[in-house]
Amino acid sequence: MDRILIEGGQRLQGEVVVSGAKNAALPIMAATILAQGTTHLTNLPDLRDIRTISALLRRLGARVELASSRAEMCTDGIDTLKAPYDLVRTMRASVLVLGPLLARHGRAEVSLPGGCAIGARPIDLHLKGLAAMGAEIDLDHGYVNAQAPHGLKGADIFLDLPTVTGTENLAMAACLAKGETVIRNSAREPEVEDLARFLRVMGARIEGAGTDVIRVQGVSSLSGAPYRIMSDRIEAGTYMAAAGITGGRVTLKQAPVANLTSVMRKLEQAGLTFETQGAETVTAGGPAGIQSADMTTEPYPGFPTDMQAQFMALMCLGRGLSVITETIFENRFIHAQELKRMGADIRLSGNTAIVEGVEFLSGAPVMASDIRASAGLILAGLAARGQTEVSRVYHLDRGYERIEEKLSVLGARIRRVKE
Repeated sequence: MDRILIEGGQRLQGEVVVSGAKNAALPIMAATILAQGTTHLTNLPDLRDIRTISALLRRLGARVELASSRAEMCTDGIDTLKAPYDLVRTMRASVLVLGPLLARHGRAEVSLPGGCAIGARPIDLHLKGLAAMGAEIDLDHGYVNAQAPHGLKGADIFLDLPTVTGTENLAMAACLAKGETVIRNSAREPEVEDLARFLRVMGARIEGAGTDVIRVQGVSSLSGAPYRIMSDRIEAGTYMAAAGITGGRVTLKQAPVANLTSVMRKLEQAGLTFETQGAETVTAGGPAGIQSADMTTEPYPGFPTDMQAQFMALMCLGRGLSVITETIFENRFIHAQELKRMGADIRLSGNTAIVEGVEFLSGAPVMASDIRASAGLILAGLAARGQTEVSRVYHLDRGYERIEEKLSVLGARIRRVKE
């Protein structure tokens, strides 16, 4: 397994280009199942998860060609409707093929998903929504077997929770359903909006993405089209936090500035400064001393759970006490124990972490448990005294494109050790 070695204490300076958004790319790639003909995607990040969903689509019979942030895809050749366990178990987003397969082919067999070890994330809301659209669903030996031999029908669906993948799965399925589908209490994340934009480019009739009510008028068919994927707001937020924890100054290019409001406001409370130049460039300046600030994760437009680990790393060096409350996932403080190995003062109580800032962190061997925990440990290592060794970085490779290379360009002493 690869490891990342970091010699901390370097102030980050320079420019970094934000990659395409993984959490937008995955549903968009799944949505190509709905389309006839060829789709051309650009700004596609080179990540393990992208390769995983590409392998899954190929397993189904699609043609997927990846090259230098681009993909050419055609799903007309799909000849099997089973998404097997060996692929789905490594990435929860694989469940996003369920709605498109069911809508276009009338049947799907998809393994229950896996992914990061951050708690149970059931797909019951996906299944209830598809059932409301007329699907017959059976769970058998770890697989979802869904059938709609006469096609899906529009329905009025209320989501008990604003699930992102649930909203995306149902919106994709609704594009080829008969009649109107209304999804209430839908997720408002920018990645949902990006998927809706792509669906409209292919010919879908969908509106309301970005609000809590999405309306979809079903059409008879969709066509492949060119599309540029949005930039990754979580990657951008991570580099902002990296500037903050090292007291550096980092300019982010191709950053989705409009989608980073909650992150920037909270980082400003921690002492960071920001200068924006247009819609896609922002410079983050780190403070001489980090200020402690409380934070609660919330669905968009609140502070994202995917930035919680990075913010906790920052608060480990804050002046004072910080209370961090996680409301999205019930098991997303695993990284706290690893940060404590580096000298952090963190106490856990249920879904709350109380972080007392310390004068410095010390490099130590630490182990990543999920994508964002990996990033939090990398940030801590950038600021720590001595060497930090981060193992199990395959998690990191699922969500960050060449992070060690980008950080090296900014002046970090960081390298990957391959084994």
